[in-house]
Amino acid sequence: MSRRVRGSPLARAFERAAKAMTRRVVRSGARAAGAAAARTVKAIADPYRLPSTAGDWIAGQAVGPAGLRRFRLFRPPGVRSTERLPLLVMLHGCGQSASMFARSTRMDRVATKERFLVMFPEQDLAANPQGCWNWYDTRNRRADAEAATLMAAIDQACLLYPVDRDAVAVAGLSAGAGMAALLATSYPQRFVAVAMQGGVAPGGAHSAAGTLAAMRGRSLPPTAVPRAERPPLLVIHGSDDHVVSPLNAHAAAAQWAAALGASPGAARRVQRGVRHAQTLTDFRAGRCLCVRLCIVDGLGHAWSGGSAGERFSDPKGPDASAMVWRFVKARLGAVRQ
Repeated sequence: MSRRVRGSPLARAFERAAKAMTRRVVRSGARAAGAAAARTVKAIADPYRLPSTAGDWIAGQAVGPAGLRRFRLFRPPGVRSTERLPLLVMLHGCGQSASMFARSTRMDRVATKERFLVMFPEQDLAANPQGCWNWYDTRNRRADAEAATLMAAIDQACLLYPVDRDAVAVAGLSAGAGMAALLATSYPQRFVAVAMQGGVAPGGAHSAAGTLAAMRGRSLPPTAVPRAERPPLLVIHGSDDHVVSPLNAHAAAAQWAAALGASPGAARRVQRGVRHAQTLTDFRAGRCLCVRLCIVDGLGHAWSGGSAGERFSDPKGPDASAMVWRFVKARLGAVRQ
């Protein structure tokens, strides 16, 4: 006569082990699902995560010929309504958001120390799926419409916040650098200084079809330009930039110098600590510094001295954020003398 296995101690032990294993599998699956969900939420939220700095991050938006553009404005702590502070406009590159660029550049820290406002406009993905500013689209006037929309955002900040209208500067990376240069040439009287890093000067391309040739240095912007009003220019470019050729940096400096009637001085090499070395060339008209060209050894297509772990950011380079503000501050001092 066969034994009943179901009720045996061995069978009951097997059942208990099976149930315990099932519970472990379920818990493990739940943890894995939770971790996957957390990673998804982080990936979605990360482009909009702002630096955790004392001060205020103010969300804003402005409407212009190119439509609506959002921005983040950083106001350092302790600003009084009666004050009028300089404003630095920071334009991100392709594949970045305003918040990502803010984290990479850490310009809010410089602003807290030096007391100025920083605006980080953000490109609308409907206007460019890669998040690039359309600096090149001058043939169909799309670039001009975007520039006018950014000026609307600047005007709004000047109206609503304690901005010194005579102390506004603009800087950008990559496509943001191209747009910064376009703003400065389209509205030269509105800016005291402009800084480009890893970008193309106006005239390098006139449509989307020509951007690749311009970026690779096969279609350089014109350097023989008529004299014109332009704010002083700081150009920073990596010697190992394989996205935008360093030839563009030299062309931008030469174009700006021609417009301002400036001549180059002797190049000098600077090394600060263990950071990448840089070669600096100043272009002057008399005693006035019109252009500073900075080529950083070993730097690729990234913000020099930027935060580690951020896209298009190289912490080994000299601190571009500090360099930009020193350049702007020197110009403000010259204007106010």
